[in-house]
Amino acid sequence: MAFAPMGPEASFFKALDQHRASLLASLRRGGGEPAGGRSPPASRFEDSVGLQMVSHCTMRKIRSDSPKSIKIFALILKILSMIYKLVQSNTYATKRDIYYTDSQFFGNQTVVDNVINDISCMLKVPRRCLHILSTSKGLIAGNLKYIEEDGTKVNCTCGATAVSVPSNIQGLKNLITDAKFLLIVEKDATFQRLLDDNFCNKMAPCIMVTGKGVPDLNTRLLVKKLWDIFHIPIFTLVDADPHGIEIMCIYKYGSVSMSFEAHNLTVPAIRWLGLLPSDIKRLHIPKESLIPLTKHDQMKLDSILKRPYITCQPFWRKEMEIMAESKMKAEIQSLAFLSSDYLSRVYLPNKLKFGGWI
Repeated sequence: MAFAPMGPEASFFKALDQHRASLLASLRRGGGEPAGGRSPPASRFEDSVGLQMVSHCTMRKIRSDSPKSIKIFALILKILSMIYKLVQSNTYATKRDIYYTDSQFFGNQTVVDNVINDISCMLKVPRRCLHILSTSKGLIAGNLKYIEEDGTKVNCTCGATAVSVPSNIQGLKNLITDAKFLLIVEKDATFQRLLDDNFCNKMAPCIMVTGKGVPDLNTRLLVKKLWDIFHIPIFTLVDADPHGIEIMCIYKYGSVSMSFEAHNLTVPAIRWLGLLPSDIKRLHIPKESLIPLTKHDQMKLDSILKRPYITCQPFWRKEMEIMAESKMKAEIQSLAFLSSDYLSRVYLPNKLKFGGWI
C-alpha cells in the first residue's frame, strides 16, 4: 500500500485486533448493542442505526393559498427549482452558494439550511442526491489514500498539516488504508497538538479525524464511509464534559434534527476512549485544573442521561454519574499538568494498547 510503517510492533495492536474481531463477529450476526428505554416523540432508537425518524411522526402541511404559508411555500419552490437545475446539469452547489443567489429574499443562512433539510426529509433522499453540498470544516490525517470525483489523488499521510475533509464524500473512490484504528478528536487544537507530536506516525498505521467541535455533515459522512468500507475500530477523544459527550453521541447515534438520514450518518460501533471522568481521579489531576459544571452543563448532562441509548451503555452512564456527583468537568488539555506530551506519549498509547475504551 506504500504506507511507510513507523508505528509500534505488531504485539501493541493485540487489544485493537481483538476488538475488531469482536465487531466483525457482531456484524456477521447482524446484531448491535442492546437497546432499551423510551424514544423521543419525533424519533426512535435502533441499536444498529441510531436515532431515526418514526414513520408516524408529526407532519406539517404547507398550503399555497394560506397567508401564513406563503413565505415558506415560496422558499420551497425557489430552492426546488434550483435543485432541478443542478440535477439536470449534473452540477453541485453548497448551501452557501444557494443563499447568496438571493440573500435578501432568503434573509439568512439558517432559513436556507432549514428548507433544504425539509426538502430532503420530504423527498426521503439524502441531501447530496439533491446536488447540494455542505462546506467542509473537518480535517483528516493518517494512513489513508483516495481519489476525488475530479480525479485528484489525495494522500493523507501525516505531516505538519492535515487534509481538509472533501465536500463530496459520495464521489470518493479507490479508498486505501491499512489503519488499525480511527481516532475522532473533538477539538482542532488537540488535533493539531497530536500532529505536532507526530502521533499518527508513532501509532501508525492509523487515521485521525476532527470535526472541529460539532461535526459538519461531510465529516460524519466520511467517518461513516470509512466504517462501512473497512470496519476498523473507531474511537472518540473528547473533553470530559457534557458538550464533549454530546459531540460523541452525534457521531455514534446521530441527532434528532438529522434522524431522517441516520442510516447514512451514524456509527453505533464507535467507542469512548477518553477523556473519561474516572481518568481524572485515576491520574490525580489536581482540582485547580478542573472546571465547575455550570447550570447549563448540568441540564445538558441530565438530558443526555435520559436518552434511550444511554440505557444500553451502563459504562457511559457510570462515567456521567461520576461527573454529576463531582460537579466538575475537565478539558483534554488538563493532561498537560502531568507533562506537556502526556496525551500523545502516555495516555493514548496506553489506552489503545490495553483496551481502555468503553
